[in-house]
Amino acid sequence: MGLLEGRTALVTGGSAGIGLAAAVRLAAEGAHVFITGRRQAELDAAVETIGPSATAVTAVTGDIANLDDLDRLYEAIRDRGRGLDVLFANASVASLVPLEEVTEEHFDALFGINVRGTLFTVQKALPLLNDGASVILNGSTNVDVGDEALGVYAATKAATRSFSRTWANELKGRGIRVNTVTPGPTDTPALSALTSTPDRFKEQLAARVPLGRLGHPEEIAAAVVFLASAQSSFITGSSLYVDGGLNQI
Repeated sequence: MGLLEGRTALVTGGSAGIGLAAAVRLAAEGAHVFITGRRQAELDAAVETIGPSATAVTAVTGDIANLDDLDRLYEAIRDRGRGLDVLFANASVASLVPLEEVTEEHFDALFGINVRGTLFTVQKALPLLNDGASVILNGSTNVDVGDEALGVYAATKAATRSFSRTWANELKGRGIRVNTVTPGPTDTPALSALTSTPDRFKEQLAARVPLGRLGHPEEIAAAVVFLASAQSSFITGSSLYVDGGLNQI
């Protein structure tokens, strides 16, 4: 406990799933955590969840695909006057759409949030990032496989993986580390929302994982805390797989 005492962290998409679990852990380790998301009711519930273990939490409603919303978010962080030590660019969306059914709307929605939104989330944070800060991008094991109907989503995650390598190189002069956390199938509301038969879908996914189950958001959050803290001080540009061995063995 206390790995991030006195630090300031931001988790985008911090109201549910992996983002919420990460916010809970970062707060438990002593960070003041800012969370953002598109739905106020979910943010309010997240604050209640984080609250008991948090030194402090601040929720700011917004969409990372909207640059004005990002400006409002960073203004709130700037007003606190402590800069930013940890940025977990977690917010992303996914949907199952096979190649023949891909539309402009589907493509633009996924690339708008997962790629454009992630890029400007990090770019607009640069003036606030303290030297030695840690930036963590949320990746996916879909980058490495060709799962049907996830082609556009996988392409967005391949883009963010590439970003983490380039940005690690560009920001090394300030001691800022940039890494990707790469979850395998994880039991989140977003996973359930991908299909009308979530229980069957989860069973099928779990059967492919060497450890025989889906991941828990808290397990991904533990990896985020590791990458956020000095325990990973010699790691940058990497992708940390938290996938139950799915893409490893």
